[in-house]
Amino acid sequence: DRLWVSYFGGDPNAGLDPDLESRDIWLSLGVPASHVLSFGPQENFWEMGDTGPCGPCTEIHYDLTGRVGAPQLVELWNLVFIQHNREADGSLQPLPQRHVDTGMGLERLVAVLQGTRSTYDTDLFSPLLKAIHQGCGAPPYLGRVGAADEGRTDMAYRVVADHIRTLSICIADGVYPGMSGAPLVLRRILRRAVRFSTEVLRAPPGLLSSLVPIVVETLGDAYPELQKNSAQIASLISEDEAAFLASLQRGRRIIDRTLRRLGPAKLFPAEVAWSLSLSGNLGLPLDLLELMLEEKGVQLDSAGLARLAQEDAQHRSQQAEPVQEQGLQLSVHALGELQRRGVPPTDDSPKYNYSLRPSGGYEFSTCEAQVLQLYTEDGTAVASVGKGQRFGLLLDKTNFYAEQGGQASDRGYLTRVDQEDVLFPVARAQVCGGFILHEAVAPEDLKVGDQVQLHVDEAWRLGCMKKHTATHLLSWALRQALGPGTEQRGSHLNPERLRFDVATQAPLTSQQLRAVEGTVRDAVAQDKPVYVEDVALARTAHVPGLRCLDEVYPDPVRVVSVGVPVAHALDPGSQAALQTSVELCCGTHLLRTGAIGDLVIVGERQLTRGTTRLLAVTGEQAQQAREVGQNLAQEVEAATERLSQGSKDVVAAQRLSKDMGRLTDAVDLAMMPQWQRRELQATLKGLQRRANTAVRKLELGQAAQKTQELLQRHSQGPLIVGTIVDTVAAESLSVLVKVVRQLCERVPGTSVFLLSPQQLGHVLCACQVAQSATPAFTAEAWALAVCSHMGGKAWGSQVAARGAGTTTDLEAVLSTARAYALD
Repeated sequence: DRLWVSYFGGDPNAGLDPDLESRDIWLSLGVPASHVLSFGPQENFWEMGDTGPCGPCTEIHYDLTGRVGAPQLVELWNLVFIQHNREADGSLQPLPQRHVDTGMGLERLVAVLQGTRSTYDTDLFSPLLKAIHQGCGAPPYLGRVGAADEGRTDMAYRVVADHIRTLSICIADGVYPGMSGAPLVLRRILRRAVRFSTEVLRAPPGLLSSLVPIVVETLGDAYPELQKNSAQIASLISEDEAAFLASLQRGRRIIDRTLRRLGPAKLFPAEVAWSLSLSGNLGLPLDLLELMLEEKGVQLDSAGLARLAQEDAQHRSQQAEPVQEQGLQLSVHALGELQRRGVPPTDDSPKYNYSLRPSGGYEFSTCEAQVLQLYTEDGTAVASVGKGQRFGLLLDKTNFYAEQGGQASDRGYLTRVDQEDVLFPVARAQVCGGFILHEAVAPEDLKVGDQVQLHVDEAWRLGCMKKHTATHLLSWALRQALGPGTEQRGSHLNPERLRFDVATQAPLTSQQLRAVEGTVRDAVAQDKPVYVEDVALARTAHVPGLRCLDEVYPDPVRVVSVGVPVAHALDPGSQAALQTSVELCCGTHLLRTGAIGDLVIVGERQLTRGTTRLLAVTGEQAQQAREVGQNLAQEVEAATERLSQGSKDVVAAQRLSKDMGRLTDAVDLAMMPQWQRRELQATLKGLQRRANTAVRKLELGQAAQKTQELLQRHSQGPLIVGTIVDTVAAESLSVLVKVVRQLCERVPGTSVFLLSPQQLGHVLCACQVAQSATPAFTAEAWALAVCSHMGGKAWGSQVAARGAGTTTDLEAVLSTARAYALD
């Protein structure tokens, strides 16, 4: 009595019939007819997105109450019949291979088996809810929802219990909280759990990590990775929770201070919101910030925030390539004045002050410095700057990496030591004559002599570190594949992607590109240590295999060696620099290669003769690129199978030919492994030729058939004007042209004009004029006269032409065609 099912009731607009087969099967299994319900495409037609495989579905539902007339239904199971493909134009095409995609909700099934009305009342969740109560001291969980849940206490219980399970399993699977893709989603889940546990349940710090053993006990048998990695999971959650709590407390203080200054009924300033979110791992997500403001009855200046986001996006795009505006610069006069005053160059050694935590995450140290000089946007030296002003500043030291060596500049923020709740966003840092010039925006006054504390955007810096170490591995892998004499011609990197220019005798082959990727991936998988050491420049002069560019290096110089200690790498007798990546470099690098995750070369082109430019991505983007490549490879394989099966009619053959073209465009434009793109492009080129040949063969056959039919219907003479009805689809104008041509060949000296009516009153036309009738009578003028009558257009030559228009009176159009020819 509690079992209900639903099935697809059809969609007349899409030409889809009801799924009566599913209905009849449910009835035959004994489900009462009153419990077998039909629904439309919104409820019972599953689609993965705007395009792609899809189909009708049938669902199993269960009534949790059993009350007659008032069932409380939950979906337990869904069966999707994947039999269509949603095209880019919105149409549905049948799939050559069909299957059933099925899924069941484990927690819901357990709730049914245990006789509970909520999954949170099952033994999958009750141990967690009990542990949360013991850890926070809040009232016990009562299962309340909506208005009955005063203070959202029970909602907070559910959020924390659900999120700690998600976090534990994802981290066990190797997905860690981060700044893009799935890691970013996980980061937001963790921070949402922290906020509900601390602000609603009033739990002490560390509650989340204390729940990990409960998750392991509950799910460890099904997920043995939980047991294996429980200590790492708890440590990572604890670190991120502590960092976010510190950020949350600072954020609250800044928000409260800003609101006191604003007064009632004013928008929260976009600049303050942006500075709160700008600081990467130490910042607040904008969606969380909006929620905090909403709880205080204050609205965020969304328009101002959108403007700042657009400016940030432009800044990111500029940093993707080195060709960009210079930004703030110190003039020769400004540099001379600094030297005259005896101001020493900026000490930027703190940029290397970072370390690995036991959990594998990076810890970046802050830097306390003194403001030595301030500059306006036009480069004028000033003693102070005011609220809202963009300015440049020089400090006695900094932990910001200034753009050089192909690595993008750091960004982040600074605070005054005596006022740590006011954040000054720093957009970038540049080297100017030995000084590091920081570009910033002042939310409040700042003056020369102030003590400040600098914080780099940790996610941005870590992204640059991953790309820079990956660039070194890529350079080494290219030498392995192309020979030890392979020279780097330049590079540029930011957290989004890296670009590498290399001297080549010829374009890289697919096999070489794949081999290069494989070499890098091996080094990443081995999680090799990265050694860095400052050594006397003279020690690097005659080391075989040591990579150095045609640049002036400082003395001492920084050496970066992957997998081999620097001292061993620089030993001329070790040959180590020929076996691994060893380079002179001032950039910031990972301490172990494993954090790169993966590397995929997604682009390759010839810059000039002898220089090839490679584009590559790492980590989550690289994994996504591989997935895209695999999906496209499967589509090409399916297209090959469809082509092998052949097409029975022109329309199907033309559709297949167009599908090949669309697939080729997708492969050309997708972010995917370049070696795989090359291979798929070669395959598709051959498939396109075969598909076009099949289309031409079917068109010629259909044209021959229609030619014979027309010859039987029309008396042979100097003029044939007629129609081909319901045989030529809108995309088959070429068939119509072939029929006209064959008629003229079969009956020399005849002029032919044919119409083909299509859907919605559209009409195609094609004509050919006998050579003896030109130039007084031309095909182009004939087609234009007829198509103009239909409000359409025509094109062609004196001998042959084609066109299209719209009409509901074909006889009138035919009469126009005859009259023009006989005039």
